[in-house]
Amino acid sequence: MAIGLSEEHEALRESVSGWAERNVPAEVVRSAVGAETEERPGFWAGLADQGLLGLHLPEEYGGSGFGLLETAVAVEALGERMAPGPYVPTVLASAVILASDGKARAELLPGLAEGALTGAVAFTGTLTGTRDDEGVLTVSGTAEPVLGAALAEVFVLPVSTDRGEEWVVLSRESVTVTPLKSLDLTRGVAKVEIGSVGVPGERVLDGLTGAVVRDLAAIVLGAEAAGVASWCVRAATDYAKVRVQFGRPIGQFQGIKHKAARMLVALEQARATVWDATRASGDELGYAAAIAGVMAPDAAVQCAKDAIQTFGGIGYTFEHDAHLYFRRALTLRALLGSSAEWAESVASHALAGVAREMELDLPEDAEALRSSLREEIAEIAELEGKEQKRALAGKGFVMPHLPRPWGRGASPLEQVLIYQELKAARVRLPQMIIGAWVVPSIAAYGTTEQQERFLPATLAGEMIWCQLFSEPGAGSDLASLQMKAEQVEGGWKLNGQKIWTSVAHVAEWGICIARTDTSKPKHDGITYFVVDMKAPGVTVRPLTEMTGENLFNEVFFDDVFVPDDLVVGEINEGWRVARNTLSNERVSLSSGSGGTGSSVTDLLGLASRLGRELTAAERQELARVVCEGHSINALSMRVTLKQLAGSEPGADASVRKLLSTSHAQHVSECAVSLLGASATVAADMKLGDAGYWNRAVLATRAMTIYGGTTEVQLNIIAERMLGLPRDPEPGK
Repeated sequence: MAIGLSEEHEALRESVSGWAERNVPAEVVRSAVGAETEERPGFWAGLADQGLLGLHLPEEYGGSGFGLLETAVAVEALGERMAPGPYVPTVLASAVILASDGKARAELLPGLAEGALTGAVAFTGTLTGTRDDEGVLTVSGTAEPVLGAALAEVFVLPVSTDRGEEWVVLSRESVTVTPLKSLDLTRGVAKVEIGSVGVPGERVLDGLTGAVVRDLAAIVLGAEAAGVASWCVRAATDYAKVRVQFGRPIGQFQGIKHKAARMLVALEQARATVWDATRASGDELGYAAAIAGVMAPDAAVQCAKDAIQTFGGIGYTFEHDAHLYFRRALTLRALLGSSAEWAESVASHALAGVAREMELDLPEDAEALRSSLREEIAEIAELEGKEQKRALAGKGFVMPHLPRPWGRGASPLEQVLIYQELKAARVRLPQMIIGAWVVPSIAAYGTTEQQERFLPATLAGEMIWCQLFSEPGAGSDLASLQMKAEQVEGGWKLNGQKIWTSVAHVAEWGICIARTDTSKPKHDGITYFVVDMKAPGVTVRPLTEMTGENLFNEVFFDDVFVPDDLVVGEINEGWRVARNTLSNERVSLSSGSGGTGSSVTDLLGLASRLGRELTAAERQELARVVCEGHSINALSMRVTLKQLAGSEPGADASVRKLLSTSHAQHVSECAVSLLGASATVAADMKLGDAGYWNRAVLATRAMTIYGGTTEVQLNIIAERMLGLPRDPEPGK
């Protein structure tokens, strides 16, 4: 999935990618590598003809009237092709000029939009300016390195004056440009020198600040970094599918699979944070752009390094393109400033209370549906206790995506509106716990009698369930389960052991998978049962977790009788039902902190209670956790928007699931680090911050194990999202 989400953005990306494939072939890139001097590429006029230079500019200035998001879509696509030339510095220059006040916009933007002018923006330098009695600003000094300066006609430069930092625009004839040897072999940087040049008043960019320039740079260069990372992921994955070592494709080796999956995770985080920064404004823009400044350049560098590692020796040669992408990734990060600098900005914003609310832009026709839902929910809000919970279940509000009568058959839009209106009315849904994984499977595969017997009470939170899937020898590899079910008169007898069963000690019912035909392949011959946890032969033994608590249990079955009417789905087809349960389990696990309270909000609350300034190292660690949490929120928003548009969420959903399971661990680990020596007290929520966070750091270790371990999730991403070959069957 690219930076843009809508059909229009996908069409724009395809159009730009197709155009680039025809006009920026490998030989064009390689000719730029071997050129003695940098020149405008032959495809420059085509960029202007396609309108790609002015996507973000208003029509009155010769642009297309779109926004920065559309430009980010184009920048990403061209970044994948390693397009040489001044495209990125020019669109950044026009975006910066547009952000200012004054006459420079009308004078310069049309030329930049039509390609008659090229631009460059300096981020650093030693330029100083003084004003005479008539207010004329005279500038002198040096700015370096400046991306695209060798080809630029318009230079946007920071100047230190008695008013602080000001920004000016100078023309080519006012500056001296000296190309520098560039790490990026396809696009140069240069030194810009100015000797006592008077700047007309209309060329002083009023209203422009360094913060705004840096935010825009983080978005534009971050979009190109996402394009670089995208090529690296695709190229390395394609190579891993065909490169054979030790008799099989290297993409079948788990080490390569996990590397490729991690690359995709970094890429999607970069895309999500750049995408969100294009939508932000006000204080939130500085916060969102800083996060993109951390995530996107680092993702490009890491993906390029991992691509080279995957290619092996061939990837280290000059003839292979991998080093060109690595060079550009390093250059982008160097130009933007180190990720540590951006992380410091993230920490400053977060500790000052700045946060980014992810708000959906809903269609106008949503209001009629919202009004109807609000009336229904208002009536339910008048009820209390069990009556309210039963009303929520009866009206289908608990799991609205399910078909009636258990849900509402709600579209993604209706689901969003229901969530918003329940929150506004302060109506809390019943706590189903494991029941939330049970209901969809019984609704899809259960008989009418099973549905009527179990679903109303479960949806109302009145029936407690446990999940009897894992066994001592079959954790994530559930198809290796050994529990046997023998058919007897009127039903089945179950014998065996289950383990890691949450809340089994208090559950009334359990969902259980057992092997009913040992002659069939391991995914076949499995049947899905509903088990009465009080039935004779069921023995529950609590397991004490590292927190000292007893949530997990081991459960023993000794000739436990299960009647035929408690078989869910077809005999020997239970794997299909179990997959439905597991799918809903993983969605649930990815949606929160797992009851640990380990959220970024809690972490920031702790930081405010410490009564001291955080050290530089602590601020860096906190910023990384904040960035991760923000990327997860942005990914969640992207999943929702894709679903609202009627599309599959793709990689965003898988990446979000993977990140969510480890995020609470990172939050609690950061908190314990902040607590220092006081974190030696017992892991007990009653013992203040230290006890609370010590419990969290212990409890969250389970999150990357249950619901499918991190390693299994990485395999799933590599195989299903990237198409890498599956692991060979044992013995083959």
